Amino acid sequence: MRLHILGCTAATPNSIANPTAQVLETKRHMFLIDCGEGTQVQLRRQKLRFARINHIFISHLHGDHFFGLIGLISTFMLLGRKEDLHVYGPKGIKEIILLQLKLGNAYTPYKLYFHELTSNESEVLFEDNRIKISTIPLVHRVYTNGFLFQEKEVEFELNLDKLNELEIPVVYYQKLKQGGDIVVDDVLYKNELLTLKQKPQKAYAFCSDTKYSEAIVPIIKNCTALYHESTFLEKDAALAERTAHTTAKQAATIAKLANVDQLILGHFSSRYKNNEVFGDEAKTIFSNTLIARDGKTFEI
Repeated sequence: MRLHILGCTAATPNSIANPTAQVLETKRHMFLIDCGEGTQVQLRRQKLRFARINHIFISHLHGDHFFGLIGLISTFMLLGRKEDLHVYGPKGIKEIILLQLKLGNAYTPYKLYFHELTSNESEVLFEDNRIKISTIPLVHRVYTNGFLFQEKEVEFELNLDKLNELEIPVVYYQKLKQGGDIVVDDVLYKNELLTLKQKPQKAYAFCSDTKYSEAIVPIIKNCTALYHESTFLEKDAALAERTAHTTAKQAATIAKLANVDQLILGHFSSRYKNNEVFGDEAKTIFSNTLIARDGKTFEI
C-alpha cells in the first residue's frame, strides 16, 4: 500500500496546501479518498495515472471534501474515458453531481454509478479477492464516514534457496505464495518447506472530519496506519468540540487505544502557522506520529 497526499488542509485552500484528497495505491487498484478543490491538479503534479481510478470515496458533503469531484468527472469525459466509475458517498451526492451535469447539458460517455450511504453502522462497500473496504461511522455536523481498507490476500515469502535446490519450476511459485502445497513429478511438497514466513496483512484507516469518538476504536483496531483529522491543538479543544472536530492530542489517544502501528495527522486549521506543532502535541501520547503534507507519499 502506498498513500499519496493530495491535500490536507481544513476548510479552504491556501498558497501551499489544498483541501482533503488522497490516493491509496495497491497492487490492483488506485482508490481516491475525498476530492477537495484542486484534486485533479494535484494528481497531475504528482504524476499519478488517474485514469486508473475506478472507485472514489467521499466522506461527507462539506465542500472541502468534494468540490473537486465534478471537475474530475468532467475531465474523465474530455479524455474519453470508457471504464465504469463508482462513487461512494452520503445520500445526496448523486443529486448534486447529476444536477451539475444536467445544467451544463453534459453527459458521461462512461457508466457512472453512485452508491449512496445512509447507515450509522459499519458496512462493506467493496470487496474482491485482495481487499475489503468498509465504512467507519464518524461524528460530525453532517452525516460522515471514514473508510477502512483491509488486505485479504496474504502472500507467503518464498524460500528461493530451497526452491532452486529442489529445482521447483517457477509456474508453482504463485500457489506457494498463496499458502498452498504443490505436487511436482508425483512428489508432494508442503508449503512450509518452500516458504519462509507469511507477510503481515495491512490495513489503512481514513478518519475524516469527526469529533473525538472512541466508538471507532474496535473498527480500526491494530491497523497498519491511521490517518486522523487533527484540525486543532489541545488549547482550542473547546472550539474542536463546538465544530465537531478533533485535536492532535485526541487523535493520538485514538491511535493509542486502537493499537495502530502508525498515525498520520491531517486536516489542519490555517490558524496555525506551523503544522509541526500538531506532531509535537500528538507524540506526547503516541510516539509514531507523522504529519501529512501536500505531495507527500507514505509507504504503508
